[in-house]
Amino acid sequence: MITHRYLHLVCMIIGTLLLSFSLNSYAMSQSQPSLIQKTAADHIKQTLMKPDFGSINVTAAKLDSRLRFPPCSTPLLASTPGKQTLSGNVTVLVRCESQNWQLYVPVSVQQTLPQVIATTHLGRGALLSIANLKIAMVESRFQRGVSFNDPQQIIGSKVKRAVKAGDVIQANDICLVCRNDSVLIRAGQSGLAIVTTGKALSDGAIGDEIRVQNSKSKRIIDGVITAVGEVSVKY
Repeated sequence: MITHRYLHLVCMIIGTLLLSFSLNSYAMSQSQPSLIQKTAADHIKQTLMKPDFGSINVTAAKLDSRLRFPPCSTPLLASTPGKQTLSGNVTVLVRCESQNWQLYVPVSVQQTLPQVIATTHLGRGALLSIANLKIAMVESRFQRGVSFNDPQQIIGSKVKRAVKAGDVIQANDICLVCRNDSVLIRAGQSGLAIVTTGKALSDGAIGDEIRVQNSKSKRIIDGVITAVGEVSVKY
């Protein structure tokens, strides 16, 4: 009787242990997809440099529920195969060396930056002001060319080509001084300045050197754009 009870008790203990092991294994296999996703997303987050302004949103795609991988006894490893741009859709390789398996995980990367956009349609020749500009968060992968993050940088500029409402204002859309504009020419050195008028012979932005023609002497000189409608010349 004692032997029978002892065997019964042993069987119950073994059964409990087996059930516990089975449940733990199931739980581990269930959490494995989440761990794979996290590893892929963390790899991109650690690779990307966070911008001074703006934000980065990284999301790993949901894995196929039919996939089954044994739990990894060593830390999962992640890498970005090939020469990929870390924006938009990126593929991350997650692998387990101890169990010898690997998986390619799609990861969505969205980086947004503050950009100056038009609040209304701007036709050619329109003057930029605080009334028709604002700052919006724009995904960086849709940006081309030089843009601006502060309206004050371009207020007073003229539009060279039509810009639609909601479009990012780019440097080649505008000119602080446009060709054939009347400009003030400030010529001076060591605090002494002479101011006269002239005509711009090309487009330009702050800091650009352009050619201007003095209205009185008709002399053509090179000057640096220092403000809206203003060129400085050193002599």
